[in-house]
Amino acid sequence: MTDGPRRPHEYVPRSGSDAYSVRSYDLDLDYRTSTNRLNARAVIRARANVPLTVIPFDLVHLRAKRVKLDGDRRTRFAQSATHVTVKPAKPLAAGAEFEVEIEYDGSPRPRRSRWGTIGWEELEDGVLVAAQPVGAPTWFPCNDRPDDKASYRIAVTTEEPYTVLATGQLVDHSVARGRGRWEYFQAEPTSTYLAAVQIGRYTMEPRHSAGVEWLLAFPPALARPVLKDFAPVARMLEAFQERFGPYPFPTYTIVVTEDPLEIPLESQGMATFGSTHADGHGGSERLIAHELAHQWFGNSVGLIGWGDIWLNEGFACYAEWLWSEADGRESADALARRAHRMLAGLPRDLVLGDPGPDLLFDDRVYKRGACLVHAVRLQLGDDQFFALLRAWCERYRHASAGTAEFRELTGGFADEDDALDSLFDAWLLEPALPRLPAAKPTRRRG
Repeated sequence: MTDGPRRPHEYVPRSGSDAYSVRSYDLDLDYRTSTNRLNARAVIRARANVPLTVIPFDLVHLRAKRVKLDGDRRTRFAQSATHVTVKPAKPLAAGAEFEVEIEYDGSPRPRRSRWGTIGWEELEDGVLVAAQPVGAPTWFPCNDRPDDKASYRIAVTTEEPYTVLATGQLVDHSVARGRGRWEYFQAEPTSTYLAAVQIGRYTMEPRHSAGVEWLLAFPPALARPVLKDFAPVARMLEAFQERFGPYPFPTYTIVVTEDPLEIPLESQGMATFGSTHADGHGGSERLIAHELAHQWFGNSVGLIGWGDIWLNEGFACYAEWLWSEADGRESADALARRAHRMLAGLPRDLVLGDPGPDLLFDDRVYKRGACLVHAVRLQLGDDQFFALLRAWCERYRHASAGTAEFRELTGGFADEDDALDSLFDAWLLEPALPRLPAAKPTRRRG
């Protein structure tokens, strides 16, 4: 047992502030790929949650040049290695709406963290953003908390040969004097770590499947393997909407970079894969399902704090097993029991409900989380289980929730509250690995 769960922000204690909440980010980025030089302006509209004498924004490796608070050019500010702190001439009252404009520049690069280097990253010929969990400040000033969701307008100007893909829907594209400007708007509330910009020489192939507009963007040289390997997305959209409810965003974009990537990257309404994930033989099909499932689990239904990461990764991992089942291959039960056998041979030093920052992305969080989801399915039965998933995705659509909210909602679908409480306590609060419940006949879906 741990001494008690950490508070939501103890995993990243120097990131984000509870003192205010952001309503919208308006970002104008002028970027030169040849020199990795960024000149940018951010307009941030927010609301004070408490009286504010200072307003801190996360910003790393970039220099704030000018700051205005509610249009005041005389606004004072200070900058450290990780923050820009705006200093109002007089305190802002709790409940006050305010607008901060920050002009900034520099050569963006990833930041070092205990989870590796994350954030804005140069490719061989382009850019990608991999921001989970604290990489967003490498390209814009922000309140870097997963539960502080906001709308986004992102405009990027860069050299004409490049395609820019960013969070949201494309609302404008123009070319002037050899430079292209791409503007995207995301109305749905979005966490800072899920905002993204990807720049490359891409071919774009639009698709429409199961009522969803989706887009494939890839280097022309990878056309054959990409078109083959990502064809199952059409059927995944149908299967997941049956199980989880309607796809939660207006569009879905899949970017495949020419560079190899160790793991795919999720962002709001988008997933980014490397050339390593397009082998022409479906070798990454489970990862394609995993990233698509994150649009429901992690993106639409977001986290209150990083300690509840199992809700993101456990459900996305379980979606891999559901896709196998829906596609007529191995059942989720068979895959869960295989994962359980693997977990049984690993150290028992992880508490799923509070893994701690060092184990935040440990594979045991993914697999143990998915096994817990399967245990809930076995406890509830298929009809109640899939009704629970749809209710979870509907109740917290475009909001944030944690383990307590999931446990409470699950109780409404259970006949035996005590049995369900014991199940959750064993899987979430103890490092020992519980047994999976006995398998029950499952109804084949889809």
